[in-house]
Amino acid sequence: MTVAAPSAPAPAVAAPSAAHQERFALAAARQAAGAAALGSTVLGSSGPDSSGPDSSGPDSSVFFADELTQGGRGPALAFIPSGQCVIGSRATEYQAQPAEMPRHEVSFPRPFALMRTAVSRRAYNEFLSATEHRRPRPYASWSDVDFPIFNITVKDAEAYARWLSVQTGQLYRLPTEAEWEYACRADSEGLFCFGDKIRRDEVNCSGGLHCTRGLFICGISRPVRVGSLPPNAWGLFEMHGNVQEFTLDHWRDGYRATPRVGDMPFRSPDAHHRHFHVVRGGSWFDGPGACRSASRAMRHEHEIDLNLGFRLLREIR
Repeated sequence: MTVAAPSAPAPAVAAPSAAHQERFALAAARQAAGAAALGSTVLGSSGPDSSGPDSSGPDSSVFFADELTQGGRGPALAFIPSGQCVIGSRATEYQAQPAEMPRHEVSFPRPFALMRTAVSRRAYNEFLSATEHRRPRPYASWSDVDFPIFNITVKDAEAYARWLSVQTGQLYRLPTEAEWEYACRADSEGLFCFGDKIRRDEVNCSGGLHCTRGLFICGISRPVRVGSLPPNAWGLFEMHGNVQEFTLDHWRDGYRATPRVGDMPFRSPDAHHRHFHVVRGGSWFDGPGACRSASRAMRHEHEIDLNLGFRLLREIR
């Protein structure tokens, strides 16, 4: 779907429906209430975030960033309230896959924080400058430091999480796929956090059915700057499209129907599947069906790609 060039401002977004606005407001209010109940426990010494993506909203105290021992702040974070969510696809859902079923209830007894965007090249470069970690393979003219980092493996993402944990004194890690979907949905139940259809000014994907304009092959064939498209109700940007995002879970071909707790990743007993991690969100390369809230795919632990990145979860203790 055609979106603004990375160097230009995001296009104006048409006014959402009244029902859409009400749902967003209710989800944001629940988020703010959860953060207020914990008070300074959430922010610690970091304080509200005023760098990175827009921090405006019903209550900007739900957005914050941790201080780094080397100076400066880490990536912007959003407070995610405790709660529960039905994970997975309905059989009638557009492009639903067997691996996304059955739908089942997942509980999140503890709140957490999630990076508001995928990790940018700018943020990842700080890690590279401070360590001797392997540098990702560059690609053509994709040198914008506000692009999401790409051509990294899940092991690279875990190394960045360890470094950020040491720098901040907090625990950073990849989210489980249940945590990722819960945060993506932000109390929504549709195919996308924006509803059952998306506009090309909301999601950077390759286009096709379930884009409101119904166009095929209308994408820009590259990522956009992180934080440049509209956020979901909890202030998270580009949860649909742009780059696929690694999670902690090993791949499995489907869910169990029993309720479970969301912070426990699936560890496969299968020697083959153990080398594959679940990725979420779809990308600029994928059609809308692969960018749905429930859509899931797998990537090898050593695989790198131009449409593969990550964002981290920060535990709240």
